[in-house]
Parts: sequence; C-alpha cells; structure tokens
Amino acid sequence: MNQKARILIVENDIPAALMLTHLLAQADCESEVATTGKRAMQMAQDGNFDLITLDVDLPDENGLTLCSRLKEHPRLCDTPVVFVSGRACLEDQQHGLDVGAADYITKPIETFEFAPRLLSHIKPTLAHA
Repeated sequence: MNQKARILIVENDIPAALMLTHLLAQADCESEVATTGKRAMQMAQDGNFDLITLDVDLPDENGLTLCSRLKEHPRLCDTPVVFVSGRACLEDQQHGLDVGAADYITKPIETFEFAPRLLSHIKPTLAHA
C-alpha cells in the first residue's frame, strides 16, 4: 500500500495556496495550508508532515526565521523544508538554503515540475515507511 505524502503549505496568498494544493492533489499528495508563521509552527508540531513548503513573506514572521525555528525543533528538524517564494534574488535563495531549506523554488512556479521537484525530497523517506 502506498502512503500519500503529507505536505504543509505555508502561504498567505490564498490563490497561490489553492494552486499549490491543486498541483499536489494531482500528484496524489495530501496537503494542509497555514497562512501565518504562528499557525504553521503549531500545525507542524501537531501534524505529521513529510515536507513543508514555506513562503519567505508571511504576515507575522519572516519565513527564513520560521525555517530556522523548524530546523531547531527536535521533532521537526528532519522534515524537509522547501521555500516557494516570489523573492527570486540569489541572496534570498542562498539565505534560504543556509537556514536549512532543502530547496528554493521561485514564483511563478513551473507547474509541470513543481510536484516532482517537491517529491524528490521525500520519496526516499516514504519508501522506508
């Protein structure tokens, strides 16, 4: 039996969150959405997610700071984090990787590569489940 990947989408732009949810559903993934850093941290701690997508610009917290907090949490430190952000400059991308992200995808996203690129960070984990 194949286990569906569970992905937490941290995105305050509702149309963008809906698009990401749709793309992941097409790839047979389950997803939940958090629109603030505070809610994302709570959901990440309460849930059992295989991967977290994270925008840099959140209404209550910088996504880079949130990524650092996720990586410092004993139970969440091994959960891959992938930034999905409109901040496309190389400095932001490098900073995202420096704080522990597995990948940094810039908006607008290429819809055909989005889910496969995310799943490449979690397939090995699911294969051992």
